[in-house]
Amino acid sequence: MKATDLYMQLEKDFVKPNMTENWFDYMTDDIKEYICDNFKQRSIGLICDFTKEVNSVYTAVFPSDKSLTKILDDGVTNAMLFVHHAADWDLSKDPDKAFYQMNPELLKKFKERNISIFNFHYPLDNFSEYSTSKTLADALGITITKQFAAISGAVCGVIGVTNCKDVHELNAKYAKAVGHETKLYKYGSDTILNNTVGICAGGGNDPVVVSELIENGINVLISGLSRNNKYSAEAHKLEEEHKINLLGGTHYSSEKFACIAMCKYFGNLGLPSEFISDIPCLDDL
Repeated sequence: MKATDLYMQLEKDFVKPNMTENWFDYMTDDIKEYICDNFKQRSIGLICDFTKEVNSVYTAVFPSDKSLTKILDDGVTNAMLFVHHAADWDLSKDPDKAFYQMNPELLKKFKERNISIFNFHYPLDNFSEYSTSKTLADALGITITKQFAAISGAVCGVIGVTNCKDVHELNAKYAKAVGHETKLYKYGSDTILNNTVGICAGGGNDPVVVSELIENGINVLISGLSRNNKYSAEAHKLEEEHKINLLGGTHYSSEKFACIAMCKYFGNLGLPSEFISDIPCLDDL
């Protein structure tokens, strides 16, 4: 498939006019030479324009060394890596610096192999069949009834009904779905009011998100990042004051289901695709 045709189709299907990002502002000089003008201008879509033809696609939550190396080890050329984030994530290294830039040496090899890199952050968070919170709800067997949490031009969260009898059962179900321990901050009752929960994957433990749950009379939030630190202290304070239970499943694991679902999207375009699994950062909890 012509690379330009694929990029245009992705833009048409996912990007809304009022979406904003600022990934390029945080990129270091040693990788800026590989970044295309499109990404320098708006931080959405094509990051590295390295190929004219795309014969296969890989999807990943983060452009980690593990993900990039896996593709290179496969020996592919004329391919594309689709990532949810334009930088890697590791809260365990430094609690004040979670995002880390892509490896410039690996980007050089991607250029030599004609492997482009494409990023949808808010476009993938925005509600759709493939979005982060929708696919997480699906993984947890939650029936969606409403969308919420408009952030940077994207509607990032969903509200839905669970068949779990209480928050402990829901937390256990979350852990089973992601394949590792999850964290329950039990600020309220065991009971899930009206069997209804809010889901905002990734960094959804945010005061804006929590405030909307309060307005909707919901006492459970399922998210990715749940660690109580200086960035989330305000959200935790609101949850404790209003007796809202918080369930965290890590940044990576709460959003991986969207990147898995994107393999179906690319398959529908006739492109073989593969999701690259990575290692969840349990320090997120």
